[in-house]
Amino acid sequence: MTKILRYALTLSIFAFVGNSFAHSNGTPPPDSTTNIVDKTAATYMIEEGKTMYGLGKIKDALIRFRQAEVKDPNSWKAAYWIGKCHYRLDNFGYALKYANSAIGLGEGKVNDEIYFLLGTVNHRLGNLDSAIVNYQKADEMLSKSRSKVLGVQHHIDECNFAKAQMEQGKKFEKTPIEGEINSGYDDYNILLASDHKTIYFVSRRSNTTGGGMNPDDQRYFEDTYKSVYDEEMKEWGTANNDLGKLNSDGFDALNYISADGLSAIMTVNSTATDAKNTTKGSDICEAKMSSKGTWNTPKPIKGVNTSYFEGSATLTADGNTMYFVSDRKGETRSTDIYVSYRNGKSWSSAKPLSDSINTPGRETTPYITPDGRYLFFSSDGHLGMGDLDVYVSENLGDTWSTPVNLGYGINSVNNDTHFSYHEALKKAFISGFEIVGKKASIDCYEIDMSNFEYPKAY
Repeated sequence: MTKILRYALTLSIFAFVGNSFAHSNGTPPPDSTTNIVDKTAATYMIEEGKTMYGLGKIKDALIRFRQAEVKDPNSWKAAYWIGKCHYRLDNFGYALKYANSAIGLGEGKVNDEIYFLLGTVNHRLGNLDSAIVNYQKADEMLSKSRSKVLGVQHHIDECNFAKAQMEQGKKFEKTPIEGEINSGYDDYNILLASDHKTIYFVSRRSNTTGGGMNPDDQRYFEDTYKSVYDEEMKEWGTANNDLGKLNSDGFDALNYISADGLSAIMTVNSTATDAKNTTKGSDICEAKMSSKGTWNTPKPIKGVNTSYFEGSATLTADGNTMYFVSDRKGETRSTDIYVSYRNGKSWSSAKPLSDSINTPGRETTPYITPDGRYLFFSSDGHLGMGDLDVYVSENLGDTWSTPVNLGYGINSVNNDTHFSYHEALKKAFISGFEIVGKKASIDCYEIDMSNFEYPKAY
């Protein structure tokens, strides 16, 4: 007999005795034995779900919270945690539904962080006035220290910034890339080859090499895919991940390919697989094209990688300067952008960029212009519209200029990442959320940059 059933049975016996005594004295029983058993089971399931949630197993946690809801439909805790899971899974519409349900069921006794959840959900859905109201309520009810940890005031500032940006209107328009690149899964990280007719991108779709899922977030591992432009159809053709040794059973993301197509830089993470030789974490690796026209196995680059996360590398046109992301200072910061210089066949020790770029928040998916003068990157540490926004900064030699937000149209109230600018073509690529109904997934977009001008450094 499981622990939960023994506990529930014990409670039911006490409840039966108590109810019999109350009934014999002419007072109606306060609850039925079945309800007590179900509520106890629901409480246990919620605690199990919270443990899974803390481990990052969001889908397993969601199943457990749903089971708790079935056992006790009046539990605000079950609704609250279902809402939190849906938010983590980018199902913003469902997150809003269950957060509101928790408020109704709780009758004023709900966890104070429910208002922060309502704030973030409305923020992601673009309901900025509602987001501000709920953020303000969260700020009033939470302790000062907790409000600071959650960054409540920062989110309020983001909402106000977003409203101001939207009032100015869109300077640029994102258009979903035509063809076979976007799917119902997460698709991101467009890399345009030098012929301008070939695109590489990353996806976490079901036909990933090996068919495996990451045990942490319980989504398919990522693979690099290739698509060639169809001149007749005027769209990108079938996406293919049969790229030889560039893809493995783990995470494989192509970040850079040389102009001659003979060298590639990738982010590889095989730690959650059964591979014989696994990476230390997410490592930056280099792959070479063989004389037979096939890719050799990517090898970790010495001097750059640590046991922490390293990835999202971008290189200047000469291939001698590399910018990438790392969380090696994770005790005090999130992810920062680092730089390393090629020295013959090796690379120099990586150094973080100045604090004009890096913040205690997340800086990620950098893109350096071929001449090394401008750096585009995504961040949630600088003031933006919400979550990760795209910024640009100019290389001033010994430091970087104050980053400039690229504004509404390029940025949104959701994550906007993997921006790359192709000046000669007057276009850019970006990855962002496509919200359909109550769910969302990451898609790839193209932006007409004909009217773009680099901001002046300050």
